[in-house]
Amino acid sequence: MFPGIDTVTDADVLASLAHDEAEWAAVGKPVAAVRARTTAEVQAVVRECARRGIPVVTRGAGTGLSGGANAVDGCVILDLSRMNRILRIDTDNMVAVVQPGVVNDDLKAAVAEHGLWYPPDPASAPWSTLGGNVATNAGGLCCLKYGVTRDYVLALEAVVGGPAGEYGTAVRLGHNTTKGVAGYDLTALFVGSEGTLGVITEITVRLRPARRESPRTVVGAFADVVAAGRAVAETTRRGLLPAALELLDRMTLRAVEDWKHLGLSADAEALLLAQIDSPGAAGEQEAAAMADAFRSAGATWAEQSTDEFEAEALFAARRLAYPALERLSPVLTEDVCVPRSAVPEMLSRIAEIGARHDVRIASIAHAGDGNLHPLIMVPAGDDAAREAAQAAFEEILAAAIGAGGTVTGEHGVGLLKRGGMRRELSPSVLAMQRAVKETFDPINLFNPGKVIGDPGE
Repeated sequence: MFPGIDTVTDADVLASLAHDEAEWAAVGKPVAAVRARTTAEVQAVVRECARRGIPVVTRGAGTGLSGGANAVDGCVILDLSRMNRILRIDTDNMVAVVQPGVVNDDLKAAVAEHGLWYPPDPASAPWSTLGGNVATNAGGLCCLKYGVTRDYVLALEAVVGGPAGEYGTAVRLGHNTTKGVAGYDLTALFVGSEGTLGVITEITVRLRPARRESPRTVVGAFADVVAAGRAVAETTRRGLLPAALELLDRMTLRAVEDWKHLGLSADAEALLLAQIDSPGAAGEQEAAAMADAFRSAGATWAEQSTDEFEAEALFAARRLAYPALERLSPVLTEDVCVPRSAVPEMLSRIAEIGARHDVRIASIAHAGDGNLHPLIMVPAGDDAAREAAQAAFEEILAAAIGAGGTVTGEHGVGLLKRGGMRRELSPSVLAMQRAVKETFDPINLFNPGKVIGDPGE
């Protein structure tokens, strides 16, 4: 089908490439997978698939949590994980040019050798690729202060569709300058589009100078997650802006400690972890103010950590939360985001929904920006528990919308959040989104059924 391009048809290998990490998202049966290494190979695949009417589903490392990279029946999986070269690090202009298969942490390590830093840091940074990060507009622990992926993408190369005969065209979007407003911002439109508008084959990202000092960590312990939520709201009222402000509950801490033996204490019902990276005396004052805000909001204790190993272990626990809990049972992962002032009420609603449906929900969060990740745990093979979990999942989405929030802060819509997105957005806005999809992809070749759904849905 694709002469000279690495093509996979083995059923077992295809099955391993046909899905991401989303629990219970539908998975179709692909006809083949293609491991492209160049833009030219991607173009050839897209042209041939367009000619034959074969859907194209692009994937990177497969770490997504919404089903956005799941195969549809009869599709070709376009695997970009081998397009993994850092093409250029421009220290004079503080930008890097990478292929989509570059792993997030590998880019961080490479630019750090030049005294630079790439801030977006999803929990999957050791494994997830830049292409997937761009496709979902990934955030992470540092996005509270430093922004999300969209804030760092200056330019893209993408293989796109269009009128009949034009599928497979490679275009360059964006600019290499700090500013640029020539026409509509098509680069920003592609960021977060989850592979539904075309295939991203090259990414230009802005960088920042490396941080001069190791961040300070302030830890607060709370009697429950709602009390921790009140502390988040208090930090906002006081105008404090840490580099990261993360929440972990007791269930999560125990799961990580039982797995990795990091030496963590799981006595508190909830912890808040604040990372302060302002240098010198300003950082010391900020850390003291953060601890005071925690205490004022009801922390049983709050202190700046003086043990660098302990601080690193706590943030490692936050990053390891999902795989640690997944070891115990299937996990249905939420990704709602609410205004920061609504965090306490939203955490209370999540607890109430879990109790009413009799499902266990572990709570972790990028609490500082209101991005909550309730992890709904379900015993394997228990159909009744699965139905209860799915009902709780949908109620949490509704509660987030009701609080003035959104059904997804960083994981993307994929398959799991399509219904929630339709409830969140007005009919007029949904029609605009469908029009965008039809303009870029009139034959519905790229990742069909995801995000906006198929025509007529």
